[in-house]
Amino acid sequence: MAPRSPAPGLRRKHLRRRLRTLGFLSPWLVGFTVFFGYPLVATVYFSFMHYNQIRAPSFVGLRNWKYVLGQMPLFGPALWNTLWLVVVMVTLRVVFGLGVGLLVTRLTSGVGLFRTAFYLPCLAPPVAATVAFVFLLNPGTGPVDEALSALGVTAPRWFNDPDWAKPSLVLLSLWGVGDLMVVFMAALLDVPREQYEAAELDGAGALAKFRYVTWPSITPVVMFAVVTGVVQTMQYYTQALVAGKLASGVNTGPGSTVQPGYPDHSTLTVPQLIYSLGFQNFNTGAACVLSLVLFVIAMAVTSLLMRRRAGLLTAED
Repeated sequence: MAPRSPAPGLRRKHLRRRLRTLGFLSPWLVGFTVFFGYPLVATVYFSFMHYNQIRAPSFVGLRNWKYVLGQMPLFGPALWNTLWLVVVMVTLRVVFGLGVGLLVTRLTSGVGLFRTAFYLPCLAPPVAATVAFVFLLNPGTGPVDEALSALGVTAPRWFNDPDWAKPSLVLLSLWGVGDLMVVFMAALLDVPREQYEAAELDGAGALAKFRYVTWPSITPVVMFAVVTGVVQTMQYYTQALVAGKLASGVNTGPGSTVQPGYPDHSTLTVPQLIYSLGFQNFNTGAACVLSLVLFVIAMAVTSLLMRRRAGLLTAED
């Protein structure tokens, strides 16, 4: 016998439940479609078009892809700088943020003062923080150089040296590590005290307690910090651009443009190159190709980190 169809009343009940569920999901669905789905589809579309934002786009096939991946001279340096910042900056920020979090949670007095001192820098706007940092590291006349000269140490040229420009940006990011400190402090304070007491009864030292008690408890938070740090650094734009412009000494005014990446393209990142191509040179097709390449790399790195064999999460997590 054929299965009986549900009663009309039951069908209406299921329909109302589906409509109610869609109603609750509608804000997310609209936001996802408008701010992610449509831009992604449009980016793929324009990557096969010649479009200067003035005339109507015309189909050029794979010409934009061949130009970006095989002929663009700045694509290699920009990609290398971006990946370098992802590896070095994210790693040091996580390690430094965890270290500061451990230090603050171990303090017995002045905890509020130290929390405030470490957290305040991350509240500074990116442009203002970068301007202050370039001033502090100004070669020859900056306070940091003067202090090092008083100690008999020859200071590097910081943002004016291609070998030191990216490490200087890393120092800037470590100065504002207070956001990660707060996240790690919450995770560290959530570790059960009973586990530390049991480890002490077993004769575990400070290193053993961190390895066998603290680390297994905070690995999900470490994973969160690494993944979000990778995504944010893949979009690194403002600090590198402002630092390069200030260090170059070029006086920019209304209507003037400065090519990013000073000195010698050492601070040029893929987001800067995308902006330069799309809004300064009006090469929208090549800019869309770069955006898709950056999106694929970010997705690949994030997927790799989310795998259990990445070593940050155990089987129980």
